[in-house]
Amino acid sequence: MKILVTVKRIPDPVEPPKFAGGQLDTATSKWVQNEFDEYGIETALRLAEVGGGTERLAEVVVLSICPPGKRDHVTNFLAMGANRAVVVEADDTTLDAQSIAQLVAAVFRKEACDLLISGKLSQDGESNELAQRVAGLLDLPQATFAAQVTWDRSGNALQVAREVEDGVETKRVPLPAVLSVDLRIVLPTSVRNGATPENHPYPDKPRLASLRGITMAKTKKVEVLKPADLGVTVGCAVQTRSVVAPPKRQAGKLVASVEELVEKLATEAKVL
Repeated sequence: MKILVTVKRIPDPVEPPKFAGGQLDTATSKWVQNEFDEYGIETALRLAEVGGGTERLAEVVVLSICPPGKRDHVTNFLAMGANRAVVVEADDTTLDAQSIAQLVAAVFRKEACDLLISGKLSQDGESNELAQRVAGLLDLPQATFAAQVTWDRSGNALQVAREVEDGVETKRVPLPAVLSVDLRIVLPTSVRNGATPENHPYPDKPRLASLRGITMAKTKKVEVLKPADLGVTVGCAVQTRSVVAPPKRQAGKLVASVEELVEKLATEAKVL
């Protein structure tokens, strides 16, 4: 099996946002890898490897759409254990979700992949739409918000437990397919491939890149493409009109009694 995992760099969400000209100002931002993509890579690696060893049941390929020379995050994902990478050089900040989905779908077809894994969202935009759009473009079955995945290798399918508003829904998805993963996918027993013992001691978080992994990442193949190489004309049909900071919160007020609190809640806050 060949697994394609989408990865993205984002402005560090820990840093306070800056604004200029009605837009977010990222000129001095520190760029980091999207946390949900770490969950995606971890899911792919647990599906692919046998007991954390060198034997692999699947090839894991990472895909990123990013500006030229801005692919340090790709090296980090390779160091985690992905086999190789595909980079599509484009300014992703000028592309809308549909253009990005078209590029991802084109790479999926080019690589003849069996499974696309993405984080359920990126922390900068939180739009939660890439996996769904790609599944639509490829006309493939999809399972979103995956919390548990079991690979039925003999049946060439995945059994996916996905989080929904009123609980957990379990569905069977034939391969090839599209999968987006949620937070709980990295719990120790959330991913099963039928080869790794169920008591294998996976941590409850994505793995860190080892020193050996960092060294090996420098030798792994990275294929660099342009949108035109994939036959995709990119654009942006969705325009952001302006971005502004939320209003500052007013200072709290001290009250002398419960009666005064109730009165203010009713007359000022108007929540009673």
